[in-house]
Amino acid sequence: MGYACPVCGAEQADAAHLANHLAITASLGREDHREWLEEYAPDWGDCSPEELGERVTPHAPEIETPDFESASHGHDHGRPDGLEGGIAQQSRQPGRGSLTAEAEDVLQEARELTRQMQAASDADDDIEDNATEGSGDDTEDGGVESADDTAESGDDTAESGNENA
Repeated sequence: MGYACPVCGAEQADAAHLANHLAITASLGREDHREWLEEYAPDWGDCSPEELGERVTPHAPEIETPDFESASHGHDHGRPDGLEGGIAQQSRQPGRGSLTAEAEDVLQEARELTRQMQAASDADDDIEDNATEGSGDDTEDGGVESADDTAESGDDTAESGNENA
C-alpha cells in the first residue's frame, strides 16, 4: 500500500517517500506543494522523512502500488519511466520555473552587486592605466626598451665606430 501525493497525485511507495516528494518538490520552488506543507505541516523543514510522513499520510489517499523487487530499500529500479514520468508530469504543471518574490529580490540584488563590482574593477583599471601614462616614460611599453627601440638608436653607435656598444 502506498500513497498518492495530495497535491499532484504522484504515486509514492510509502510515507517516507511521500514526505520526501512533498519536501523536495516544495524546495524546488513548486508553490502548490510548499503551500500545502505550510498548511498541514508548518514545521516541515525541521522534520525527518519519517516524522513528516506521519504528519502527511492522514491527508493523502492510499493507493495500490506495485510490489517492489527489493524490500531492503523500497525502490524499484526496474521501472524505466517511474522518475522520468513523474518529472515530465510535474514539468507540465503551472509554476514550473517561476520565481518567488523573495528569489526575484535576491537575484536583483546579486545583479546590482555584480554591476557595482564591475564598475569598481573598471575604475581600478582606469587608475592603473593613468598611472602608467603619467610615469614619464616615452616608450609605449611602459619603460622597457625592446629590440626595435635599440635598433632605431643603434645606428648611431655604428656610425661612431664603437662596435661593442
